[in-house]
Amino acid sequence: MYKIFLVEDDPVICQTVTEHLSLWGYQVQAAQDFSHTVEEFTAFAPHLVLLDIGLPVFNGFHWVQEIRTRSQTPVIFLSSASDNINIVTAIQLGGDDFIPKPFDLTVLTAKIQAVLRRTYSLPKGRDILEHQGALLDLSAETVSGPDGQRELTKNEFRILKVLMENAGHTVSRSQLMVLLWENESFIDDNTLTVNISRLRKKLENVGLAGFLTTRKGQGYILE
Repeated sequence: MYKIFLVEDDPVICQTVTEHLSLWGYQVQAAQDFSHTVEEFTAFAPHLVLLDIGLPVFNGFHWVQEIRTRSQTPVIFLSSASDNINIVTAIQLGGDDFIPKPFDLTVLTAKIQAVLRRTYSLPKGRDILEHQGALLDLSAETVSGPDGQRELTKNEFRILKVLMENAGHTVSRSQLMVLLWENESFIDDNTLTVNISRLRKKLENVGLAGFLTTRKGQGYILE
């Protein structure tokens, strides 16, 4: 589960954003003491920070610089002070994105997902297969999507790998069974069904519901 640290002094915005992101499966912690924002950031160790500019005690520009002396955790600014000077300053001081207030919650979620994917889903030096927002790490045997990352079993990994390598084309059940049988012990039809079901559940858990489609009487396809 990705952790998000929200530094926002408007209680209505704070509550609304926290409730919305919690529904998306994020663990959200809001700053409590604006004199000790960095200490709270360090203790929570978030994957991403949402940071307002106009804050009590010190503004967001101060805090992003403090964070950057300690961490490269991505920071998205949220502010009604959305003139070009503030946007440029925010990015130059270490911000990864800027969302003007008022903002749509769906836009906020999409921006967060994009920054998290860029930061955590593409490890350097690893082979990655990508299709329609899904990322298959060939070294770690994990799948990543908009809502996080999951480890795959050997069979789940092999199934998803061949499907991604043949994206847009139907792969038959017999082809998959031959693939799995060649790599391990004999795999029967029921075992394949179980593996497909578990793989589909993991894809749903990372925000990729409907990614794997069944073609009745033919096999499986990634559209």
